[in-house]
Amino acid sequence: MNEPSVSESAEIKPWYRRELTIFIAGSLIIAFLLVLVSMALYNSSGAAQLDLSRPGYQSVQSEVEPDTFEGFPSDGPVTRGTLEQFKQLYDTQTKPVTDKNVFSPSALDGKALGIDDAPVDE
Repeated sequence: MNEPSVSESAEIKPWYRRELTIFIAGSLIIAFLLVLVSMALYNSSGAAQLDLSRPGYQSVQSEVEPDTFEGFPSDGPVTRGTLEQFKQLYDTQTKPVTDKNVFSPSALDGKALGIDDAPVDE
């Protein structure tokens, strides 16, 4: 009838005291490794060359054509006129996509993608 109490029967393992520290250090190591992998993919995929905000590409920034998309205001009353204006802007943006037959073999042709145009000499 001399049973040990709960506190006596629970064995305290020495590594339990440091498990929070080990968890935090492991999380930081995993995060660091993931950042290294993502930066390697960023450079090897060619996306780094597309990032014109980098200092090495400031000389090319003046050659980039600005986007001419006219946005739709996010505030104001919702009336029949604003809905028609939104539909017109929406149709203008979706027309190049919906006019294509996406299931045809020529959908990925250079001319269909707009990358086969001859350069214009000035």
